[in-house]
Amino acid sequence: MKKIKLILISSLFIICALIMNSCGRISNTGDNTVLLPVKDDPTVSFRIWFKAGSQNDPKGKEGLAQLTASMLVSAGTQTNSYEDILDKLYPMASGYDAKVDKEMTVISGRTHKDNLKDYTTLFTEAILKPAFKEEDFNRIKEEILNYIEKELSYSSDEELGKAALYNFVFEGTPYGHITDGTVESVKSITLDDVKQFYKKYYTKDNLVIGLGGGYDDEFLTSFETELNKLGAGKVEDVAKPKCEKINGLNFLLVDKECDATAISFGFPVEFTRGDEDFYAMALFASWFGEHRNSSSHLYQVIRETRGMNYGDYAYVEAFLNGSELQMPMPNNARRQQIFEVWLRPVPNVQRHFVLRAALRELKMVVDKGMTKEAFETTKKFLYKYALNFAPTTSIRLGYQIDSRFYGVEDNGNYIDYFRNKINNLTLEQVNKAIKKYLQYDNIKFGIVTRDVEKFKEELVNNTPSPIVYPTPKPQSVMDEDKIIEVYPLKVTPDKVKIVKVTDLFLK
Repeated sequence: MKKIKLILISSLFIICALIMNSCGRISNTGDNTVLLPVKDDPTVSFRIWFKAGSQNDPKGKEGLAQLTASMLVSAGTQTNSYEDILDKLYPMASGYDAKVDKEMTVISGRTHKDNLKDYTTLFTEAILKPAFKEEDFNRIKEEILNYIEKELSYSSDEELGKAALYNFVFEGTPYGHITDGTVESVKSITLDDVKQFYKKYYTKDNLVIGLGGGYDDEFLTSFETELNKLGAGKVEDVAKPKCEKINGLNFLLVDKECDATAISFGFPVEFTRGDEDFYAMALFASWFGEHRNSSSHLYQVIRETRGMNYGDYAYVEAFLNGSELQMPMPNNARRQQIFEVWLRPVPNVQRHFVLRAALRELKMVVDKGMTKEAFETTKKFLYKYALNFAPTTSIRLGYQIDSRFYGVEDNGNYIDYFRNKINNLTLEQVNKAIKKYLQYDNIKFGIVTRDVEKFKEELVNNTPSPIVYPTPKPQSVMDEDKIIEVYPLKVTPDKVKIVKVTDLFLK
């Protein structure tokens, strides 16, 4: 079985490498363009980055950036109704969408060159000529409310826990709400609010044009000319979020009748992709908890050895929609990131034990660092695995936009740049970065679970959490379990906040 897995993984690496090597080098013609021409690509990819996101939502109108972007890509224009747009896009096998994050909104799409003229007309009209019809507004607003109240709150406890954690870590800052906003804030948004947000932030002075694939210079010129029809207007920068200092272990327990517990925890870190230390920390995170990878350390300790849950992952920058994605997607660029651990999902009776096990592993690596063997193995793995990060022109283009955001001078190929950084790391650099940025005393936790009062009591009283397995385990595991079940967690009652799931995103 291991040989089969290795063959499959190696095949993926080869395929991705071939795709990457077929892509042309990036070409930047100015501050407002990121270009990735690929001569033999039969498609053209678009990513239009507007320098605004949920951090620009006015207070009391959280969700306005998301609603505005949705009104561009999921509604009618001055030329076509939304139904007509869908009818025209269908035979092209094409579409366009918007992704709103904390600091950026990216409107993206992709089409075959044979459809380029007709597609571009629809794509640019969506940006330049939104109709802002009342019926579209009401429909989209209702969809967003449905997502907040029902889908996010009840369809995925893991995503719910991650959202709760981010709100908890960034409370009181412009990052301190999910991009969709709250129930009360979305209900308060009017169509005039959307029009004003569009007028202020969707300007020719506030965008970067990203274009990739098989386009030519003539098309680039005409496309730039078309988008230059947007109104003028520079936007004042929003200050980088200043998080309140975390003191001790702080818990946000989301009270929900659920069959399993979703655990997320983390704290702000002072590095981003634009800093040298990022690459050392990326290697550490890959070893500690590479997303959906069974070879990572936490996965081995919690799932493989003890069979307690589905997966145990760690991140040093935002990884959105992790429950749906195998690989990270670009265009979540942020000036403030957090170190985050995601334990999903955990049987309720084992939640305290698993929490202790993860924190104990974090403490051991912070205190002792990675071993040489773990470092060398992870370095070889990540150097190859990174080829999977950007298998398409569109995703590569997204990474190049992120490089512009972070000021990364990567000579036009971030994935090659990342792999080179990983390949040149030393164990000393990684362990120095771990010691510099990570700790285990001051952490925030977002946990979705049931019987929250009982869990709070167990946390505060540091109640032992012994484990009973359905099948026998090796003596070495049982001996270590005895240590884990009483691993001390210093939790005071004032550090545990309980909120009902129905109230979490209410206001």
